[in-house]
Amino acid sequence: MCGICGILNYGNPSQKISEPLLKKMSDTIQHRGPDDAGVFVSQKHNVGFGFRRLAIVDLSPAGHQPMSSPDGSVTIEFNGEIYNHLVLRKELEKKGYRYRSRSDTETILYAYQEYGIDFVHKLLGMFAIALWDEKKQRLVLVRDRIGVKPLYYTFADGYLVFGSEIKALLQHPSVHRELNEEAMNHYLTFLIPPAPLTMFKNIFKLEPGHRMVISADGTFHDEQYWDPVPLSEQPSVDFDGNPVSHSSLLDADYPMTEESCVQTIRTLLKQSIKDRMMSDVPFGVFLSGGIDSSTNVALMAELMNRPVDTFSVGIKDLEKYNEMGYARQIAKEFKTNHHEIIIDHKDAFDFLPKLIYHQDEPLADPVCIPLYFVSKLARDSGTIVVQVGEGSDEQFAGYRWMLRELKFYNTLWKSYKILPRFAQAAIFNTASAVLEKNHSYLALEYIRKAAAGDELFWGGAINFTETHKKHLLNGHNTKSRISSHTFAQQWHKNLLERDPQADYLKRMIYVEFKNRLPELLLMRVDKVSMATSVEARVPFLDHRMVEFSMRIPGMLKIKNGEPKYILKKAVEGIIPHNIIYRKKQGFAAPVSEWLRNEWADFAEDSLLNSGLTKNNYLQKDFIKLLLKLHGNQKNDLGQYLWNLLNLTLWYDYWIEGKLK
Repeated sequence: MCGICGILNYGNPSQKISEPLLKKMSDTIQHRGPDDAGVFVSQKHNVGFGFRRLAIVDLSPAGHQPMSSPDGSVTIEFNGEIYNHLVLRKELEKKGYRYRSRSDTETILYAYQEYGIDFVHKLLGMFAIALWDEKKQRLVLVRDRIGVKPLYYTFADGYLVFGSEIKALLQHPSVHRELNEEAMNHYLTFLIPPAPLTMFKNIFKLEPGHRMVISADGTFHDEQYWDPVPLSEQPSVDFDGNPVSHSSLLDADYPMTEESCVQTIRTLLKQSIKDRMMSDVPFGVFLSGGIDSSTNVALMAELMNRPVDTFSVGIKDLEKYNEMGYARQIAKEFKTNHHEIIIDHKDAFDFLPKLIYHQDEPLADPVCIPLYFVSKLARDSGTIVVQVGEGSDEQFAGYRWMLRELKFYNTLWKSYKILPRFAQAAIFNTASAVLEKNHSYLALEYIRKAAAGDELFWGGAINFTETHKKHLLNGHNTKSRISSHTFAQQWHKNLLERDPQADYLKRMIYVEFKNRLPELLLMRVDKVSMATSVEARVPFLDHRMVEFSMRIPGMLKIKNGEPKYILKKAVEGIIPHNIIYRKKQGFAAPVSEWLRNEWADFAEDSLLNSGLTKNNYLQKDFIKLLLKLHGNQKNDLGQYLWNLLNLTLWYDYWIEGKLK
């Protein structure tokens, strides 16, 4: 795991790439790689890479990056891990390639030389890759299939500038800090700007499963090479990383019975966890005591001859947010080397400046706070690599809100949608007056969506609706503002083009994979764990597992009102029954309580006196209303206020250059 950055000069022939600038860019992401640093400049001085290394595989100097092929024709820098690199190495050695290291980086380098840009189909892992091909004078940027690793880029004044974090890009003199109002609009709804947008104008993130090829003259082609719902021509790989057509586990004739799905999930999960134990440094597990993290512990324990190192975090004086008892049960059951940390409102408050810095752009998920402290706990204990449980709930339908949305879709939504348009409009107009008066904006939004012909489901963490934003963004460009429905509509359309028979549960899961999972959940894991120089691996999101799970019938994911049914059946006998079937609690942080109590004055001052509010991007009176409604304890608007607090603190630091 590392940090990468670089520059392609395509429009300034008299200028040469500056090594000091590359070093300055890479130094801003030193936390991603405290063990080593490197710089590369191409023969024509039109391309440069800057690199920071967190040594995980082959700790020797032979694993140093940027790394060039023996003939110097191809150079790579790479952030991530390739779990099948030893298998690919044998294949490449048979073809005549001679290795100088034990690193997975060298395997990617030779795979590109052998297979061209389709090398990506050979890889099992998580990755953000930059390759410079000196002979073809082209730069290749690749983001892994699911989006575990981020990669940002911008075109500015004849330069392409890219990196693992936006802060590296901002070191380039041609890259400027400017608010992206379109991204802010969608951030308020989705808690993160959907890819390819970022909160910085003209800075973008490469989408999951995408690769970009940029020629020396600046022309570029961005294409999708993988999708959670495969097309017949989309290559996949077997357990050894060899390309296969969609046969065997993904064959149309494969029996999708409960028993066969249980057995296949177990096989895939055991293989995925085994693959992600590849490491030359200590590794462990973040343990919440839920199904996913407990399964990680159980299956790792089977493969290890020493205790698994486990790490848990709890909140002081707010027991409803803690799952410590369940985590301790698993730790005792599997005899782990268990570590815990308890944090309170002061710990979290003192961390806020670091949070705003490391996020780069606001991620309005309060879990970033406990995630930082448990990551630091792991690093302080000497553990460099951890396995985490993200992605399980999304692909196996583990949320109660999925049941709620499905029920609503199959009853009220369908009934409302078949009414004549004049009847829909009459209901909407009648309800608007009442719901607006009572500030019931969420309920009003459901009616508005139906009347406007919008999709029902936009994502699993929708915050400010279009109805809310009518009041909140009553300043800049409200008439020209694009509804966030445009993103949701496109995600639904993409799936239906691939699978016209997809039921609504599959559509919901697909939407999660297109936005919330990669850009919020995985982004928070990457940014926050890497802030402490810890690498997080995600076994439930092995793309082979995802391809299979997307074919499992919805009736096996939710059965008899039980969310996550098929996964629960698959882990029976692996982890305790009470862990599997206890009420889902979820990893959370008590920002609602803190914003109502200890943080109340700070939040009010930050929200009402931010540059965003003073410059009329946000309406002060509506923010005052949110503060009042939350403060009277009759309403829980903590997530809305946390969303806005992240935004205002980000703007004041990154755009105006100040932080409280």
